[in-house]
Amino acid sequence: MNTSLRTDADAIVRASIRAVLPDEAVARALTEYRPGRGKTVLVSVGKAAWQMADAAVRTLGRVDAGIVITKYHHVMGEIPGVECCEAGHPVPDENSFAASRRALSLVSGLCREDSVLFLLSGGGSALFEDPLVPGEELQDITKQLLACGADITEINTIRKRLSAVKGGKFAAKCAPARIFSIVLSDILGDPLDMIASGPACQDSTSREDSLAVADKYHLSLSERAQALIGLDPPVLQAEVTTRITGSVRELTLAAAAKAEALGYTPVILTDQLCCEAREAGSFLASILRSHARSGKRLAYIAGGETVVHFTGNGLGGRNQELALAAAPGIASVPNAAVFSFGSDGTDGPTDAAGGYADSDTERELLAKGLRVYEVLQNNDTYSALRETGGLIMTGPTGTNVNDVSVALLRND
Repeated sequence: MNTSLRTDADAIVRASIRAVLPDEAVARALTEYRPGRGKTVLVSVGKAAWQMADAAVRTLGRVDAGIVITKYHHVMGEIPGVECCEAGHPVPDENSFAASRRALSLVSGLCREDSVLFLLSGGGSALFEDPLVPGEELQDITKQLLACGADITEINTIRKRLSAVKGGKFAAKCAPARIFSIVLSDILGDPLDMIASGPACQDSTSREDSLAVADKYHLSLSERAQALIGLDPPVLQAEVTTRITGSVRELTLAAAAKAEALGYTPVILTDQLCCEAREAGSFLASILRSHARSGKRLAYIAGGETVVHFTGNGLGGRNQELALAAAPGIASVPNAAVFSFGSDGTDGPTDAAGGYADSDTERELLAKGLRVYEVLQNNDTYSALRETGGLIMTGPTGTNVNDVSVALLRND
């Protein structure tokens, strides 16, 4: 492993995540919050739910009641007046359903003088769920969509039809109370009705959209699920004010700023990356090959969200796949590295935030009897990168504004 490049990569990871922590963003958004004369109920959902709720309670001083619903191992302590729950992601589980029912009970029977402070971050689609089909079927449909490489917009188009809280239905259950929603975006372009499947936003998709997704991926559905997917969304009738506090654009800018401080010339390629993880890794490697003799320190940065097709039964995530897929392409380029990480600190069903590969990675794996192509076919990137020290480990970060991938070249 190139220790100099790995040190720079770790510094960029830390600086990027630090720049998109929600504490200050939530406090800024709350300057516009005007609670009613009644009680304030806090509902915070998503991978960054604990951090957002903690910041909100510290800013406001107190809430009358509240609940946090976040991913396992993401609760960082007690919050006064707030129940903290952990649940399944990316596939909802019984804890998702039970916690969501408790959230619904908190907002039941509110009046016009009451306020709901709704804090939303990525991951909410799995974590916040009251299914209209049996839980086991919802889990199976989610797994089908993930396995076939459906993107987050397609997945959420289906999820909204099968849920009693998504697609604006949660906001309807809060009425007539007013809702003030603070959103940490993890979807390209910040579409409100897709972030956590839009529990407090009018659904913009149609029955034709959901039917097209089901047909495209040949989803196996019960008669009940088929009927729900064939419905147009209800019209939202609730008073909702929404503020978006963060996005992947901020993450890419922070990565670029830290790379520049380390002596690299940064180039932001896109903050709309949306393709196969393996293709993205190969593409970044090809950029490094093109500039291998430039004599410069260069950093190419892409923010967004890639997808993975499951062809094996190994352990890994999209960021780990992206990094490892770059390894063969940079094996002949001295002082080159590609790394990718999720801002929430987790990548797929693993405890790693992402992965790192450099000019030495393929050679090191071959020495251990591992071939990159075979590892990717088995989707076992976690095990392979663990062998080379290529896992990026941050622990839960308290934020979630999507992923960033970086290609580094030190020609000096």
